[in-house]
Amino acid sequence: MAEVSMCRRSSLSPDEERILIKDIALAAEAKSKEGDTFFLITQRWWQHWIDYVNQEQQPDVSEHCDLADSSSFKRPAGIDNSDLISDDAIEIQDTLLEGRDYVLLPQQVWNQLHTWWVCVILCLRLSFKTRTIGCSLAGCRYGGGPTLPRRVITSGPSHTEMAVEVYPLRLQLLVVPKGGRSTIRISKKETIGELHRRACEIFDLSPEQVCIWDFYGRKQHALMTDIDKTLDDANIQMDQDILVEILSPDNGTRPSGYTSSVRYDGSLEKEAASVLVEPSKSSLSIAGGLSASKGASRSYNTELAQSQSLTSVRELDTTYGTIGVSTRGSSGGLTGLQNLGNTCFMNSAIQCLVHTPEFARYFREDYHQEINWENTLGMRGELALAFGELLRKLWAPGRTPVAPRPFKTKLARFAPQFSGYNQHDSQELLAFLLDGLHEDLNRVKQKPYIKSKDADGRPDEEVADEYWANHIARNDSIIVDVCQGQYKSTLVCPICNKVSVTFDPFMYLSLPLQSTTTRTMTVTVFTCNGSALPSAYTVTVPKQGRCRDLIQALSNASSVKHSERLLLVEIQNHMIQRFLEDPLILLSTIKDDDHLAAYKVQKSAKNTKYLQLIHRRKDQGTSDGQITSGWLPYGTPLLSSISCDDEITRGNIQNMVHTMLSPMLRTESLDHTDISGARSAIAASNPSGNLRGEACTDSAISNSMNNDITSSKPVKSLKLSLQLVDESNACIDLSVGEEKAITLPSASTSILVYADWSQKLLDKYHTHYLENLPEVFKYGPVTKKARTEPLSLYTCLEAFLREEPLVPEDMWYCPQCKERRQASKKLDLWRLPEVLVIHLKRFSYSRSMKHKLETFVNFPIHDFDLTNYIAHKSNSGHQLYELYALTNHYGSMGSGHYTAHIKLLDENRWYSFDDSHISPINEEDVKSAAAYVLFYRRVKSEDSFVSNGVLSCGGDNKVASHK
Repeated sequence: MAEVSMCRRSSLSPDEERILIKDIALAAEAKSKEGDTFFLITQRWWQHWIDYVNQEQQPDVSEHCDLADSSSFKRPAGIDNSDLISDDAIEIQDTLLEGRDYVLLPQQVWNQLHTWWVCVILCLRLSFKTRTIGCSLAGCRYGGGPTLPRRVITSGPSHTEMAVEVYPLRLQLLVVPKGGRSTIRISKKETIGELHRRACEIFDLSPEQVCIWDFYGRKQHALMTDIDKTLDDANIQMDQDILVEILSPDNGTRPSGYTSSVRYDGSLEKEAASVLVEPSKSSLSIAGGLSASKGASRSYNTELAQSQSLTSVRELDTTYGTIGVSTRGSSGGLTGLQNLGNTCFMNSAIQCLVHTPEFARYFREDYHQEINWENTLGMRGELALAFGELLRKLWAPGRTPVAPRPFKTKLARFAPQFSGYNQHDSQELLAFLLDGLHEDLNRVKQKPYIKSKDADGRPDEEVADEYWANHIARNDSIIVDVCQGQYKSTLVCPICNKVSVTFDPFMYLSLPLQSTTTRTMTVTVFTCNGSALPSAYTVTVPKQGRCRDLIQALSNASSVKHSERLLLVEIQNHMIQRFLEDPLILLSTIKDDDHLAAYKVQKSAKNTKYLQLIHRRKDQGTSDGQITSGWLPYGTPLLSSISCDDEITRGNIQNMVHTMLSPMLRTESLDHTDISGARSAIAASNPSGNLRGEACTDSAISNSMNNDITSSKPVKSLKLSLQLVDESNACIDLSVGEEKAITLPSASTSILVYADWSQKLLDKYHTHYLENLPEVFKYGPVTKKARTEPLSLYTCLEAFLREEPLVPEDMWYCPQCKERRQASKKLDLWRLPEVLVIHLKRFSYSRSMKHKLETFVNFPIHDFDLTNYIAHKSNSGHQLYELYALTNHYGSMGSGHYTAHIKLLDENRWYSFDDSHISPINEEDVKSAAAYVLFYRRVKSEDSFVSNGVLSCGGDNKVASHK
């Protein structure tokens, strides 16, 4: 039986493989728990297999290109993970990115794929040699590789989130006083006791004579004695040092739970240094990391070179480094930051904050008196002190590039998400720094509890000032003075129209960024009065638009009359899945592979319902060897409105259905000459060409020649098999008792009628118009893109301020309805800060995809005018801003590189800050598609000129706050 099961792979079709793997994966992921094993598999091989098993679902591939013989549809060879492995080791590369380089498969899926390919490859070879069919290799174990297992661990503050630890901790063990060293990999969920055991095992030492130290940054942070504590809880970082101390006979043997420190007389520093200055003997050790990082594309070689340089010297002087161009004798503020290993995200954000004039002045003076040592929401002043010290180093004249390791150490302690040497989002770090610095420098020692009041019809100015005063009563710092503004938030209940107005503070604006501003959508329009055939229309709508935009475009394209309106629906499985009646529904919720239909209905009175005509035809199948048949839905439903004020009989329903189907009725009464003439007449009367495909057909000609087709003999002679679904879900045959009145369901807005199509009826109608409902957008051959204007920063701001409904997960509790409602939300700028930080949302995330938008945004460097965007109209004067700094992101998401462009106001000159390298640039080079976070300063026409670092004229140095 083992031989048969192993050879099952060779008998499965590609689609059967896909279904089997999908079932295994769903079952495995539903039961996944801590400690489970996942396996890395190269994205290249996985994509090949995906293409192979999905080949039967590829639509009309032969029409576009010859893919039938493409290698994509051939069975993949054995699993080959060699492209994930470093050249000189069996370690995976440090710059891999999930979804780009590899995918993670549950153990059950890996075992199945591994077994299949072992069996297939070896069986084919055996069959070729012995000319037999079957497998006798029940003991097969090697199906490609190398095998790369990884464990599932818990993460997050509550340890409830599960994640696969692709990159376990890489630690360098340093032995003193012997001077040995070794690099190991160990899970951050392992205990200190396990680390101690492995250190003793590697160096062949007795556990009783060894103690280990947290030696992060060459400093003895803590003696690691709690053997049950995990390395994660001990805040051990990727690629840090662990000091393994061999106790001398003078020290004696320490009992378990010892707390005394190592006797330190300076020899330990010398011993450690002698070890560290030796060339690295381990190919796995890259000081400074790049370990779990997702790499750096544009400046990867630069960062790697810097990290390897640090390997030998290890920054014996943490204040000064040896890398980069010396700026001795140059203007202040032109000091670079060393890259410690993928810390470009941190360096770029720090340089922008350091070169913000108000912060440069504040932290170079005595700010210690404003530190809030007791604020539990802050870092007890430690973050502010670390940032202030780093700022002073960067503004000191004649400095070589600074190594920000002390600052990063503090950052990792208070924000573990930024620990290690992964690449991170510069904007996320910036948000943490601004919030953390605010709490550390908050002048309010005891925050009062203040309950916000609703506007209740009061003037906006009064309510806004009240909200701002309440905010300042709890939050008052240099960060608030400089960076915080206020916007007006208006919520409207869609049910009772209750309006709620609040005024909330903001630290920065995150503006949406579209890769394109428009999208094309294809929708099929149906008529319910028998006046025309179904016709598909492709229209252009705003990409971030709403259903009202789509309906308006379709109405114009299909010439909807003033007395008509379009009813938009989504079709799934030949049924109406949902009515898209809410005009505020975002078009982004409609996918490209969805199927939409629009029905022309009368702008009817209030008391109406919709008649849904669902088509069915007989389907034959087999069950337990017996031939069975049943009616299954097919085609596209038709829809018409029906008045509830009049009595409705079964015959009325029959007539309505005949009318809806009449354009598709086959007509044999016209000869070929008449058809040709009628076709020409219709084409001449429709120069716009809105009817697509086979819109000008015999049935359309019949419509133009016979306006009352519903009363013609062919229609009356056809008897349709119609079934009405009543309130009890029972079917009523409408083909008998035409005079009988029907009772319309009171609870539903729709009446469901099934039309059962016999083969005889199918021969009487052109039903293919119902069968081919196109997708919203069908991908085809790439066409040349039309030239478009670059996206403006003003356009992004308008998209941010546009009214939109709340997402279902964030619905608003309406105080009037006493229920949660999906209210519409409108933002307006009310109070602007001295420094306006704008984040361009280039990165998008979904469950299965991570994407970066490379869209070029045309942002103003001078005269960024926000006057017309301020809702506070009594705020006199122009709101003009000037760009003075920005961060850039180059490369793909997770594997890119950050830099900063900063204008030194003293020199009126722009510089590029690329880690430790600083170079002057022209102003026209500031704009690029890499711009990510923009820093604007308010233009003051009468105030004294303020440079990045020094107040040029006399006056009060304190920044005026918006109080």
